[in-house]
Amino acid sequence: MSDKNKITSIMMACILHGFLIASLVFVFETSDANIPIRPLMIKAKIVKEENLITPEKKQERIRRQAEEEKRQKDIREENQRIEEKIKAEQNRLENEKKKAEKIKREAALKKKQEEEALKKKQEAEIEKKRIAAEKKRQEDIERQRAENEKLRKEMEEAEKKAQLDRELENEQKRLDALRSGALSRYMYALMMKIENAWIQPISAGKGISCSVNVRQLPGGEVVSAAVDACNGDESVRRSIEAAVYKASPLPSPEDPSLFERNLRFIFEPIQ
Repeated sequence: MSDKNKITSIMMACILHGFLIASLVFVFETSDANIPIRPLMIKAKIVKEENLITPEKKQERIRRQAEEEKRQKDIREENQRIEEKIKAEQNRLENEKKKAEKIKREAALKKKQEEEALKKKQEAEIEKKRIAAEKKRQEDIERQRAENEKLRKEMEEAEKKAQLDRELENEQKRLDALRSGALSRYMYALMMKIENAWIQPISAGKGISCSVNVRQLPGGEVVSAAVDACNGDESVRRSIEAAVYKASPLPSPEDPSLFERNLRFIFEPIQ
């Protein structure tokens, strides 16, 4: 039941009680009105005071007076009870109103605190995501910078290597050209010395061509000499081997890198 309905019920009870009290008063007053009205007659007679009111009337008057006092007392008590009930109901409603307002304030405060907590949480999440995004951006920048630096160094290294390869190639060509001339001169000197030491046997025909393997020391001293493939006979072979030993020490090349301990060449003397 709502507060408005409760107050309405109390007011209806008060009106009903008032109506009942008015009815009682009306009945009491009309009871005296039903006594027949007699004509006013003045008749003088000296009587004693004690003989004026009969005992029955006196008892009736006392009874009515007592009833009236009781009725008035009941009315006062009923009014007091109604007032106390109304006051108690008003106090209850006031307490419930205060309690409801307190609950409302607490709910509003709780809602505000929850909203503030949610807002702080959302702000914290946004800040966390921003920091993570910024960190990732910086990492991407650093990674790209590192990749660019690595690529730059690789390009520089590749360019340097290409430049070095070109320089080495040019140097190699130059060295090959030099060594080619030095080797030619070395082989010519070697052939001339061996050919000068060669004593041509009678069986050697024109166009002698023999493959010769020679082992020599760094100073050109011959350790061994052997003829492999050869278009001459055995005496030709032995004469060539003897010529190699006789030519020892063999000539040294201008370029030390051309020296080989195991030397292999084709002996084709001018005949």
